[in-house]
Amino acid sequence: MTARSSSHDPNASLPWWRAGAFLLLAAGLVMGLALGVRHVQGLFLLPIIAERGWTRETFALAMAVQNLVWGLAQPFTGMVADRFGSWKVMAAGMVLYAAGLCGMAMAPGSTGFVLAGGVCVGIAQSGTTFGVVYGALSRMVPAHQRSRALGVAGALGGVGQFLMVPSAQALLSAVGWQQALIVFAVMAVAWVPLALPFRDGPAAGEAGAQPQPQPMRAAIGEAFRHSGFWLLNLGFLACGFQLAFIANHLPAYLRDKGLQPASAMVALALIALANIAGTYAFGWLGGRHVKKYLLAGIYLARTSAMALFVLLPLSPFTLYAFSVAMGFLWLGTVPLTSGIVSQVFGVRYITTLFGFVFFGHQLGSFLGVWLGGLVFELTRSYDLVWMGAMALGVVAAALHWPIDDREIVRAPWPGLRT
Repeated sequence: MTARSSSHDPNASLPWWRAGAFLLLAAGLVMGLALGVRHVQGLFLLPIIAERGWTRETFALAMAVQNLVWGLAQPFTGMVADRFGSWKVMAAGMVLYAAGLCGMAMAPGSTGFVLAGGVCVGIAQSGTTFGVVYGALSRMVPAHQRSRALGVAGALGGVGQFLMVPSAQALLSAVGWQQALIVFAVMAVAWVPLALPFRDGPAAGEAGAQPQPQPMRAAIGEAFRHSGFWLLNLGFLACGFQLAFIANHLPAYLRDKGLQPASAMVALALIALANIAGTYAFGWLGGRHVKKYLLAGIYLARTSAMALFVLLPLSPFTLYAFSVAMGFLWLGTVPLTSGIVSQVFGVRYITTLFGFVFFGHQLGSFLGVWLGGLVFELTRSYDLVWMGAMALGVVAAALHWPIDDREIVRAPWPGLRT
C-alpha cells in the first residue's frame, strides 16, 4: 500500500510515518479506540444505573443523544476536515473524547451524564471515526487501492474494538466503572499524536483532473439532487438502528434471560473479532463486485441472523453463533457505503458528503438505543425492538437495489474557489 503519489516514487520522498502501512496502522488504532469505547458501553449500563439509581431509559437516552449528536456533527466536522485538514479534526476529537469520558465518570446527575456522554462524546466520535478517517485515507491512497485500504483500516480498527471488550470487563471488575472511564480518557489523550500523519490533500490520480475544483456548496447541492444519495441515507438508518440496539442492550437482554454477565462479554468480544474478518472481506469484495448489491445482501443476512436468534431457544451456543454471524456483518456496510459515495461523487468532498449520509446511520442509532430502553420500560421486553430491527433490514435491502452508482461526469469549473 503506497501513500499519496507524485511524479516520482512516493516512498522515496515521504517519511516513514506518512507511508501507506503506517497510515493504515494509525487509522486502525484511532478507530479501534473510538469505536471500541462505544462498543463496550452496554457493559456499563447495569453497573451505572445500579449505583446511580437510574432506569435503563435514562442510560439509553444518554447513548441515544450521543449517536444523534454524532450524526448531526459529522457533516460539519467533515467540512472542517475537507477545508483545513483531517489531522486537526482527529486530534481535537481525541481531546474532546477524553473530556467527555471524564465528564461521564464524574457527573452526579443524569443531565450532566447526558451532556458529557451524549453531547461531548458524540461530537468527539464525529472526528475520530469513519467519516474523517476514511475520508483522509480516500485522498491519501491511489484510487485502485482505495477499497482495500478502507477494508484493512476497518479490520485493524476491529482488532482494537475486540481488545477493548476484555479490557473493559477487566477494568469494571478491578476498579469499577468510574475509574474504567478515566483509563479510557487517558488512552484517548495518548492517541493524539496518531492524528499527525493525516495531512491529506487532493486524491492520488485526480490532481489536475479539473482546471478548478468544484465548490463545496455545488458538491453538496449535486449530492442532494441525486436519488441514490438519499437511498443510501435511508438504508444506513437501518444499520445504525440494528447495531446500536444490539451493542447497548444485548448485555441487559441476556441478563434478563438468565445468562451470566460473562456471556455478554464473550458475545461482544466475538462480534468485534468477527468484525475484523468481515470488514476486511467486504472492503476487498467492494473492489471487485457491485457495492450496492453487497450492501443489500448484508442487510438480508443480518435480518436472517436476528430472526434465528430470537426464534430459537437461547443458549450459549445460539448466542455465540449469532455473535459471530452479526460480527462478520457488523461494519462491512461502512467501507461499501463510503465507497459508493466516492465512486459516484469523487473524493474531493468525501468527508463532507459521507457525513451527510452518516446522519441517517446515527438517526437510526438514536432510535435503536432510545427505543430499546423506552420499549423495555413500557413492556418489560425487547421483543418489539427485535421485530423492528428485522423489518428495517428488509427495507434497507430493497432501498439499495435501485441506487444509480455510476460516476458523475462534470464539466470543468472555471475559476471558482472552494
